[in-house]
Amino acid sequence: MNMRRSMLCLATLLLPQLALAHHGPGTFELAKTIELSGKLTRIDLVNPHSWLYFENTGSDGKLSRFRCEMRSVHVLRRSGWTADLFPLGQQIKITASPDRADPNSCYLQTIIFENGSRMDRYGQYVKAGGGAVKEVRGPLAAAVDISKRPLRRSSGEPNISGDWAAEQTVNADPRGVGGRMMPLGRINEYKPAEQPARAGAARGAAPAAGRGRGAAGPRVFGGTELTDAGNQQADAGRGSGPRPTCQPTSILFDWTFDGPVNRITQSGDTITLQYGQLGLTRTIHMNAQHPANIEPSRAGHSVGRWENDVLVVDTVGFAEGYLNPPIKNSEQLHVVERFTRVDPKTILYRFTVEDPTTWDRSFTGEYPWRATDEKLYEYACHEGNYSLGGMLRGARQKEADDAAAKKTGKE
Repeated sequence: MNMRRSMLCLATLLLPQLALAHHGPGTFELAKTIELSGKLTRIDLVNPHSWLYFENTGSDGKLSRFRCEMRSVHVLRRSGWTADLFPLGQQIKITASPDRADPNSCYLQTIIFENGSRMDRYGQYVKAGGGAVKEVRGPLAAAVDISKRPLRRSSGEPNISGDWAAEQTVNADPRGVGGRMMPLGRINEYKPAEQPARAGAARGAAPAAGRGRGAAGPRVFGGTELTDAGNQQADAGRGSGPRPTCQPTSILFDWTFDGPVNRITQSGDTITLQYGQLGLTRTIHMNAQHPANIEPSRAGHSVGRWENDVLVVDTVGFAEGYLNPPIKNSEQLHVVERFTRVDPKTILYRFTVEDPTTWDRSFTGEYPWRATDEKLYEYACHEGNYSLGGMLRGARQKEADDAAAKKTGKE
């Protein structure tokens, strides 16, 4: 029990900081709430954010179209949200936060269906009779008994194969506005409107990128000072990164997202890590040495060995890029990871990062992975979904497609 409590604490402190960027509010005004209603016309369960489309006709006869942003399809699936719960053509009521840049776009807080079912942004649901849903406070029960995965392979090595996922990070306020962000398993420890503690306040926490330097750029990350060159690169990299073009960010950043399911496959001489986030795949070469010449890449070159039932992975050969935007890394980035299966349902993951170009010394972190009965799905990224410009272009394209379809249908 103490081990589990300790790992939950570490996940609370470290995980949200490493994957900080994907929980940002963008241009949505979360302090404001609006109410909308209309006919449900479309639902896109996609990454990095899903979208719900609806339209209504005003008293003046004018047709207005809206769309509300939801969470990633990966995390929605894990929360019980499926497309069949959103029958097209029915009337819905929406509570949302407005978008300051696009009056026809919003951030979904709550949706109420014709049958009275209510779904909040961060809610976990199971199906009930008549197309209704029932809310579950905390993680949904696994459909299969994942605790029966063998602890060891026939070769005697620890068995870490299977599908794993970081615990969901959710808002204590199920509408997703103003509450404390925390692991799903601790949702009942806080009141809905309780505000989050200051990031980095506890020992071992990784301060948010930007703490200590103000608007000019970040000063520390992972509790470690950035070098002057690291600060300059981070300042220049604000608003940048590979995600807007649907490319992987880094082996740490992409694995720490709380939505995707990741897969580990063990074979004789290799271990393969398949990332649910943006489809990155890594091969760990067991009991091998790094080659003299490595073609730099985002995944780098990984070699591994077992030490007292702990998988130790050493990775070098990275291309210059972003460890966690806007924090950049150089080709001197060196990552050491340790995987320990501490119980039938949990792998404890530890990492050490060093890059003398970016940080003045190495830093470490750890968090648990949970065994899951959910599957690894292909990450169908919609390019431009990360940026306001992309969202506006997508909305305009949707209107044009609808108009063209209606015209064709009449002809």
